[in-house]
Amino acid sequence: MATPSCDTLIISDLHLGSELSRARDAVRLLKRESFHRLILLGDIFADLNFGRLKKDHWQFLSTIRKLSNPKRGIEVVWVEGNHDRGLAEMMAHLMGVRVYHEYKWEFAGMKHLAVHGHQFDGFVVNNVSITSFGQWIYLFIQKLEPSRKYLSKWLDRLNTAWLRLSPKVCAGALAHARLRNAQRVFCGHTHHAMSETKNGIAYYNSGCWTTDIPTYITIDGEGVHIHEYIQRSDDRDPGEERGTVAADPADLFGEAGLPGDTEYEDIYS
Repeated sequence: MATPSCDTLIISDLHLGSELSRARDAVRLLKRESFHRLILLGDIFADLNFGRLKKDHWQFLSTIRKLSNPKRGIEVVWVEGNHDRGLAEMMAHLMGVRVYHEYKWEFAGMKHLAVHGHQFDGFVVNNVSITSFGQWIYLFIQKLEPSRKYLSKWLDRLNTAWLRLSPKVCAGALAHARLRNAQRVFCGHTHHAMSETKNGIAYYNSGCWTTDIPTYITIDGEGVHIHEYIQRSDDRDPGEERGTVAADPADLFGEAGLPGDTEYEDIYS
């Protein structure tokens, strides 16, 4: 196995089931990067409706299952977000990964903390029913829109700005990290990639995978890096690997129930 190019790779807010989800590109990213730890930092799903999941979305889940094969030596961590609450534990069982409300680890002599970030969003915490209804309307609008989804993307940006999510989540995460004695804290939720340091604690947001330019985070000996995903000519299309990637829920669930289910096919083959 090749030496990983980074210790940890973090992605969040893929929103599987949403028309805006860039699941296919997320699979391409996981194929071209090498890492010791993968953190799925919440809102991997859009909602509890599996009927919304498309082939690309099931392919992403199948790729995660393959990466979780113990023989790979990769730690796959799922931190539960507000959208996948109730789904994460079940899917984590099927895919062989552990699910956390928050996840702590040490690297390069520093304590790191990963939490989705909705815990610091007072509107979501105090208005669960309103938030759920708004999400249903938002997904319905996506269904009606043409392929470019300009209105849906604009509504997403408006929601973040109106609720002032980025500064709220940043402030809450920094305070929480201080209580947890962590030097670095990572969140998603806001769909806006950013970093900020205050009183010796560094905050990073991994952004999302529902925009024209998705973002993700890597951590290595040089520090923390926020990247924009840009498709490369050598990225392989998951659709070309029909023999090795589960294309529907029956395939994925069938794999989970087979004896010796740690013998997965290589996603790079």
